[in-house]
Amino acid sequence: MDGTLILRLLFLLIVANGAPIIGKRALGAAFAPPIDGGARFFDGRPLFGATKTWRGLALAVLAAAICAPLVGLPASLGARLGAFAMAGDLFSSFVKRRLGLAESSRAPGLDQIPEALVPLLAIASSAALGAAEIVVVTALFFFGSQALSRLMFDLRVRERPF
Repeated sequence: MDGTLILRLLFLLIVANGAPIIGKRALGAAFAPPIDGGARFFDGRPLFGATKTWRGLALAVLAAAICAPLVGLPASLGARLGAFAMAGDLFSSFVKRRLGLAESSRAPGLDQIPEALVPLLAIASSAALGAAEIVVVTALFFFGSQALSRLMFDLRVRERPF
């Protein structure tokens, strides 16, 4: 198991998932059309919700691509990780809407695991990731993101402490 690779991927996951939050704080509602365009699923609920924006997706991909070379990984790998992290986030939002949970509501596990697992599976072959590394990074992201979320709330970057 490559501990350095684990830390580098964990860092990129944090960057990718944090970039939309920082973008929202810095830019407010500017440049933030929702990905689902306000569409509703057949159950009448939003597909993803207004908080899942094209700006957030672009910032996640861009931030991860820029930061990847800083930790010795290719920018293209960072971009893919960022894009698939947001795909995992969209999946979580889709499931939460089906469960009747409000936008930005807390769902431990559902909020973190797809955002880590989906991108890690997507880059596994090109990053030479084994199953153990995927499990470790996902677990570290699960626990670490909860602590970072609280810190971002205390620093007034997040609106809620989760």
